[in-house]
Amino acid sequence: MRFDTIVVVDWSARSAPSPERPTKDAIWIGTVRDGGEAEATYLRTRHAAETHLVSLLERERKDGRRVLAGFDFSFGYPRGFARGVTGSDDTLALWAWLEEAVEDRPDNANNRWDVARRLNALFPGVGPFWGCPAGEASAELPARGTERRGHGLPERRRAETLLPRMQPCWKLYTTGSVGSQALLGLPMLHRLRQRFGADLAVSPFEPPERAIVLAEVFPSLIAQAIAARAGPDEIADRAQVRVLSEALARLDPARLSGMLREGDTEEGWILGLGHEDALVQDAPLAPPPLSDDCFALPPGVDWTPVEDAFAMLRARLRPVVGAGIVPLGDAAGRVLADDVIAMRSNPPEPNTAVDGYAFAGSAGQGAEVILPLVEGRAAAGRPYAGTVPTGHAVRVLTGAALPAGVDTVVLDEDTRADGARVAFRGPVKIGANTRKAGEDVVAGGVALEAGRRLGPADLALAAAVGLGDLPVRNRLRVAVLSTGDEIREPGSEAGSGQIFDANRPMLASLAARWGYEVIDLGRCPDDRDELRARLDRAAVEADAVLTSGGASAGDEDHVSALLRESGALAEWRIALKPGRPLALGMWGGVPVFGLPGNPVAAFVCTLIFARPALGVLAGEAWREPQGFDVPAGFEKRKKPGRREYLRARMRDGRAEVFKSEGSGRISGLCWAEGLVELEDGERHVRHGDPVRFIPYGSFGI
Repeated sequence: MRFDTIVVVDWSARSAPSPERPTKDAIWIGTVRDGGEAEATYLRTRHAAETHLVSLLERERKDGRRVLAGFDFSFGYPRGFARGVTGSDDTLALWAWLEEAVEDRPDNANNRWDVARRLNALFPGVGPFWGCPAGEASAELPARGTERRGHGLPERRRAETLLPRMQPCWKLYTTGSVGSQALLGLPMLHRLRQRFGADLAVSPFEPPERAIVLAEVFPSLIAQAIAARAGPDEIADRAQVRVLSEALARLDPARLSGMLREGDTEEGWILGLGHEDALVQDAPLAPPPLSDDCFALPPGVDWTPVEDAFAMLRARLRPVVGAGIVPLGDAAGRVLADDVIAMRSNPPEPNTAVDGYAFAGSAGQGAEVILPLVEGRAAAGRPYAGTVPTGHAVRVLTGAALPAGVDTVVLDEDTRADGARVAFRGPVKIGANTRKAGEDVVAGGVALEAGRRLGPADLALAAAVGLGDLPVRNRLRVAVLSTGDEIREPGSEAGSGQIFDANRPMLASLAARWGYEVIDLGRCPDDRDELRARLDRAAVEADAVLTSGGASAGDEDHVSALLRESGALAEWRIALKPGRPLALGMWGGVPVFGLPGNPVAAFVCTLIFARPALGVLAGEAWREPQGFDVPAGFEKRKKPGRREYLRARMRDGRAEVFKSEGSGRISGLCWAEGLVELEDGERHVRHGDPVRFIPYGSFGI
């Protein structure tokens, strides 16, 4: 059976009505009928949203239409919770308990903190629910998750273990407080069950064969598709319900029916988990292509200063690749597509930075301090279970969570202990030798920003804040092509007037070092039809093209000629040395960087211009190479009008340059360790004068 209407609800736990003007973190309802476009409705209160839903479902039932309604909060809790509350594993019985316990008034005022306390009291220890305003915190409802202990329940449902970026259902307050959404949403769902009776089923607890089916959804399953299809100023919550409802409406009815039968019938399940590819099969995950005139120069422009060229490229280029979710271990070298939000603070709880003894700081302010020791100790992964009384100390090892009652640690080497007491000289600074919870990154905060190319340190931080998967850009596909009748394959026979292809292996190596997928288009003779065929192939297989040779305006400069024929050529006469005009254009919607044929000029132009431009196309921010002012180990007179890049290396704290500036001397690239950049104006560089040295490492090589 197919669904005629799809409804997706983004719920809210606000304690007061949302603003009149539509905003985020409010209630949004997306509705798709008969596979059309979604309508997005903004509701200011949960009472208004429930009234809207009842009216919608009544109307659809009256018209004989079948409805799937998805809600973005947990339908169940980790195994054992329902039994602890109701004496039964029946999650729907838990819904009934919550509907009776929760008071949620028309103005959004509610008693969820009291309900959480009642629920926590049904379990041993402290927890499982946590998080509340400062005035609501108590022994029965801790403000922080690290204050819980001994409640005996799992932290996550099985579905949530597969989605580490999803917040646990016990969290009631601050960023990602999905626990409050569920406490205030499940009573509403129970009332829908009561109202529609045998016409309504709840997936996965009941067979999804009735006129109305309720299911749990998680829009972040298709976060990249939502981002790609959101309007430029569209509220994120509105985009979520709109795009997800349309994605569900596109699904094959048999596949959707199968998804609704999957999952855990005690804990609940997220619709579509494990089927993300199907949900986004028709979504435009890749950004739209660049416009054909993105490289066009303003009228009257002749020689273009380097800084002006940079500014135009920054303004006109944007990412051209799509994105997806990959396991943390596969994310090295990839570009981060979205901000990484910390699922957990780092450190997750206060801990000790050294081996020693922990105590309340106020007890360590005397000149000579002797404190009795409590039994036991705290070690990494083995916390101290009790509370340390004021005036006492406890043995702690590096990395151990600070026991309750202490906030200061004295270093082992500064103490004497006999097993019953510890002595040390004071005063000791309160908080000494400890690390605060979240002093590195706070849960809910941005740990890594979109546009960053992920390295080993980034993966370490992502892992530390609880991420097992990361949203990354697809690898940019860079096609590399050499042109010219004189070019021969390295290692083959070369006759008079012929040279070996040095550019293609060089450019391919650079692209690979920058993390791109290289597509080798080979060598192309000076044949316009053959070159057209190679560019046509690149337009299908690649996201960007690097060509060398044929980029000027001579009779055999076929790259420029073909781009000119296509109507998308800009010959950028950039004022730099070494280098000739860059032929920048579009072929079949793919940007083409026509580089000089001279290997030294091609190398320098690739580092200076192609590298930051390709980075933007790949999803990175524009990257300026980091240079350093160092004393010159050479003398040079430079004319005004062009910026110059000299092959250089550092020796004895000074930058020395290659013995020849000849652009045919490839050996100078090997001799060098970077480039010296000389500004556009006239310059007479003498030994010891400051010059800017840019090491190759700043270019990512």
